[in-house]
Amino acid sequence: MSYLTQKTVKSPISFDGVGLHNGLKVNLCIKPASPDTGIIFKRIDLKNNNLVYPNFLNVSNTSLNTTISNEYGVKVSTIEHLMGALFGLGVDNAIVEIDNEEVPILDGSAKDYIEKIIPIGLNVSNVPIKIIKINKEVEFKNDGRSILIRPSKLSLDIDFQLNYKNTIIGNQSNKINVYEDSLEDIFKSRTFCLFEDIEAIKKIGLAKGGSLENAIVVKDNKVLNSEGLRNEKEFVNHKILDCIGDLYTSGYRIVGSIVCSRGGHYLTNELLKKLFEKSENFSIVEIKERNLPHTLINKSLLRSIA
Repeated sequence: MSYLTQKTVKSPISFDGVGLHNGLKVNLCIKPASPDTGIIFKRIDLKNNNLVYPNFLNVSNTSLNTTISNEYGVKVSTIEHLMGALFGLGVDNAIVEIDNEEVPILDGSAKDYIEKIIPIGLNVSNVPIKIIKINKEVEFKNDGRSILIRPSKLSLDIDFQLNYKNTIIGNQSNKINVYEDSLEDIFKSRTFCLFEDIEAIKKIGLAKGGSLENAIVVKDNKVLNSEGLRNEKEFVNHKILDCIGDLYTSGYRIVGSIVCSRGGHYLTNELLKKLFEKSENFSIVEIKERNLPHTLINKSLLRSIA
């Protein structure tokens, strides 16, 4: 089995749940697609103009989630956890059919996507994968927050730091190599919020489907979820998951090194816009070599889907 060629799911994989923000029931199905299709969302509740492409230029909202839209105003929101799972598993091509505007939040992480896709497995084509290789350092800053990406030999490193006044979250940080390190904790880490922010979030019409079943809620120095945290760095690990998913709106896996302080969907999207403004910042490379030190897909996941 060649891991340097394009892959798709072997058969349709269905999910159902509620949208975190709109609170509506939604069904989603990941279907196989041919090489060079990429990831495409299809709103099957609509008859016309219902294809939406998860490209960074199509991102129309980054407030508490990543929303993509097409030229007709058709949207798909909260795509980041699913996109992170597809990135990590090495799924290059898929049609994602969805019958509402928002991707189901499931348990607030990417765990359910990973656990359901792995047993189904992947079909491997003979068409080489492409990667984005970073050639020059690019940085975006906004209001004390920052994110940069710089060249790396053959890895995607993400060094992420949070800075919260809350003592439970605090200045949590983590650094991972996406293609080499275990991503189990990353994929299992749930979205989170502060208890005191919930009322304000709901006032602007969001988090209608939020609950302790799909989000960590922190109040003062206590996690309100009865089972506690899944790992000691769950807060920053979830931010890394979001970052991986948002990076996949570039269209390909990336070879580069990211350093982010107090980042989120907005910063990652703005970084991609700035990166692709100038052709000298990056190269799109077709991978044909068979002697790479790793596969550009996470090695721990490969053992599961092989």
